[in-house]
Amino acid sequence: MARRPAKMEGLRVGGMLRLFHKRRPPQLRAGPPQDNVGAAVKELERTPEYSLPNFTGGQHFFEYLLVVSLKKKRSGKDYEPTITYQFPKRENLLRGQQEEEERLLGAIPLFCFPDGNEWVPLTEYPRETFSFVLTNVDGSRKIGYCRRLLPAGSDPRLPRVYCIISCIGCFGLFSKILDEVEKRHQISMAVIYPFMQGLREAAFPAPGKTVTLKSFIPDSGTEFISLTRPLDSHLEHVDFSSLLKCLRFEQILQIFASAVLERRIIFLAEDLSTLSQCIHAAAALLYPFNWAHTYIPVVPESLLATVCCPTPFMVGVQMRFLQEVMDSPMEEVLLVNLCDGTFLMSVGDEKDILPPKLQDDILSSLGHQKGEFQPSEQINEHVSGPFVQFFVKTVGHYASYIKREANGQGHFQERAFYKALHSKANRRFVKKFVKTQLFSLFIQEAEKSKNPPAGYFQQKIVEYEEQKKQKKSKEKTVK
Repeated sequence: MARRPAKMEGLRVGGMLRLFHKRRPPQLRAGPPQDNVGAAVKELERTPEYSLPNFTGGQHFFEYLLVVSLKKKRSGKDYEPTITYQFPKRENLLRGQQEEEERLLGAIPLFCFPDGNEWVPLTEYPRETFSFVLTNVDGSRKIGYCRRLLPAGSDPRLPRVYCIISCIGCFGLFSKILDEVEKRHQISMAVIYPFMQGLREAAFPAPGKTVTLKSFIPDSGTEFISLTRPLDSHLEHVDFSSLLKCLRFEQILQIFASAVLERRIIFLAEDLSTLSQCIHAAAALLYPFNWAHTYIPVVPESLLATVCCPTPFMVGVQMRFLQEVMDSPMEEVLLVNLCDGTFLMSVGDEKDILPPKLQDDILSSLGHQKGEFQPSEQINEHVSGPFVQFFVKTVGHYASYIKREANGQGHFQERAFYKALHSKANRRFVKKFVKTQLFSLFIQEAEKSKNPPAGYFQQKIVEYEEQKKQKKSKEKTVK
């Protein structure tokens, strides 16, 4: 390991939460600031759902570019992550806005260095790209896109993190932006500023569109950088490649089943990039539903108490903290080891949650060789498609069971909805699924809207209904 192992002996749940409280973060899903564990659990239960907005274009790319560096603590023993560069600097903020900004900026360093503060200067360090999601109590979300690497030089030195804070979920695009930031960081911080200023002045492109930036680099001249947004935006915030490298299709299906019933899921991996990408991919399998509980792609060392919460969660923990996790008083949990593709702990019924026929359909559709799908967009569609079809077949008829009043307000007819399913296995599953927050939040939005949202899921529902009509028509013709 590049750094000394962190000392966790003697730290208890309350102590971990107090560590976080001292940093004065905003009230984020990443961890409530209360010292009392009961209050902490209630706060976790109240957190708004995890989801990434579907932007049509025109917004700013980002809110901040931050450089987070490790600085010696006053005690002189360990290091503390500190923001050493911020662009842009906000001025003339109202008091409330300034306090909110201070809380946000106070929390971010913890998530840029989630693996503890005991570091030693290094001459080599593999770069890592990862992300985190912060959700305020008002439901607004900010995503941190991070690139951790060593500054230029030959002497032993400490890594630093370039972190872009944005309210836009588009991981592929921001990974390319971080590539450009890294290229400029090798020259000088001064070269990063004009590139980010140009990016900030550009409008975020609509799906399928491209924005081109003009940037000057010393010794290289003027460069034109094209940033293209995927046409199908419902998967632009995820890359399934890491998940496929780490796990078999059968295991991915069991993780999906656990998530659908809103259970506790912990992912373990050595590096931050794998954790971040795999947990985002697992959450994306739930489309068109949004994970409604605690969601931390990489749990900071001081928040490991999260794994003790009795409420549902989906979190990532670095393998170096495995013993701390195993020693924690956890309730029923699915513990996924991404390093060797195994389940270290499970409830035991994960294979029986989903209807058998629909499980077979998903596995059959996923059955192609992984290596056949090279471009990430093709991989994403191949993996996501069967899970979308699963929801189309089980709950795609939801709109027909929303009865509306004269004022347009809808009321969901739950019993009639699941009774409409012919398969007993499907009916048993849906009776459980309608009780989850995943479904409740989705149906609440549908009740407010007079028409089904014109999105990818609705498109697949229409296609499926059309296929059923054609099948019935053929059967009548044969008779």
